[in-house]
Amino acid sequence: MSECTHDCSTCSQNCGDRTEPQSFLKPMNKYSDIKKVIGVVSGKGGVGKSLVSCLLAAQCAKAGLKVGVLDADVTGPSVPKSFGINSRAMQDDECLLPTVADGGVKVMSVNLLLEDVNSPVVWRGPVISGLIEQFWSDVRWGELDYLFVDMPPGTGDVALTVFQSLPVDGIVIVSTPQDLVKMIVSKAFNMAQLMNVPVLGIIENMSYFECPDCGKRHSIFGESKIDETAAELNIPVLAKLPINPAINRLVDEGRIMDADCKELADFVEALK
Repeated sequence: MSECTHDCSTCSQNCGDRTEPQSFLKPMNKYSDIKKVIGVVSGKGGVGKSLVSCLLAAQCAKAGLKVGVLDADVTGPSVPKSFGINSRAMQDDECLLPTVADGGVKVMSVNLLLEDVNSPVVWRGPVISGLIEQFWSDVRWGELDYLFVDMPPGTGDVALTVFQSLPVDGIVIVSTPQDLVKMIVSKAFNMAQLMNVPVLGIIENMSYFECPDCGKRHSIFGESKIDETAAELNIPVLAKLPINPAINRLVDEGRIMDADCKELADFVEALK
């Protein structure tokens, strides 16, 4: 017998030291019943990932689904403002309680724990990762059909924590119509493949601007290449979202539940 390398994944011997692969999944809060967890990711910042997370949650809630948003973008949290949430999170004797926005969407974000929402979160990766795990295990989410996880950009500590600690059922990749699109999408796609997480598809944000006078579509950030990229990766394009000043205004006013995003209708219907 060859010398043991202590790497059971590459060994076929059935010896007494053999161990099964260790799971890093954290237990769901005992008062929660979450049917599906969907991560919203991007390979870079500034593509509107938080906007897409909130729009998906809002549209699903209006379709009759029970939804929540876990704001995992700890150093740049924006989910509470989009839903018009200004109060701090509460807790009972055992758990943190998510804040329920108008329309029924449950939200948990670091901004709901800070005395001043303008205070910067200057934390190292392990501390941020620990908070994300607490948002899963220590928050009384109750019964949810979907929990959307608004991820920070890139493929760093938080993304790894979410993929390893939460039972992620699939991810949605958010991109924009730029020459960088293939690299942006590929980074997120390859990490999902590495972590054995299904990719549900791509949503292209800021895809075009539709003139309110003539109805003509203008490609402000260049012609979209998302269809070609999606075909190469063999994943669907879930939606192409326009630049819509009306939605931007509603987000600024904390009224994202009032947004009418018909472009997401097919995807939301598929989730029902």
